[in-house]
Amino acid sequence: VDRAAKPVLRAYSIASPSWDDTLLFYSISVEDGPLTSMLSKIKKGDGVILKRKPTGTLVLHALRPGKKLFLFATGTGIAPFVSLIRDPLIYENFNDIVLVHTCRMKEDLAFGELILELRKKDRILKDVDINQLKYFPTLTREKFVNEGRITDLIKSGAFFRDIGILGFCSDSDRAMVCGSLDFNKEMKTLLLKAGLAEGSISDPGDFVLERAFVG
Repeated sequence: VDRAAKPVLRAYSIASPSWDDTLLFYSISVEDGPLTSMLSKIKKGDGVILKRKPTGTLVLHALRPGKKLFLFATGTGIAPFVSLIRDPLIYENFNDIVLVHTCRMKEDLAFGELILELRKKDRILKDVDINQLKYFPTLTREKFVNEGRITDLIKSGAFFRDIGILGFCSDSDRAMVCGSLDFNKEMKTLLLKAGLAEGSISDPGDFVLERAFVG
């Protein structure tokens, strides 16, 4: 978006799947924010600048082969994962996918829940077993079936009990993480402690963190 002839550039994850002709982005409006305050008022026909080359670490080829894939997100960090769960390739690469989304209030889960409904109608996924994907939402400021920060639920073991496993398995579990800088650091510590190795596009590993943040 251009304001006073000076572009305001921020990193945003594409929330639409790779096969879709329409680009979908997920953002919250921050009052007086340099970009989101303008995006919230955008109208049909307004111009937006997009760089030609996408970047980021949350891609499947940054991970070693595995059986179970965990997608850990907080807030708008779910954006890249709602793209991935509508991609047939993820179901070919992993037997089970667990989408974990931590938010403050129930209304903040609405976008993820909308995408899960859209996913059921994707013709490109008609041959995919819908039960391969498990959804685990948690809330931190409202009564809910799963309450608390996902990092705390992992530390207490409640998360593993709820999904029916003993813990992370470094031999076959893989993970992607997208949230605040503090959340990413805490998740990295937990995954490293469980024996998973961090990877990158040039050196695939057991988990990856998103390193571009929306300002």
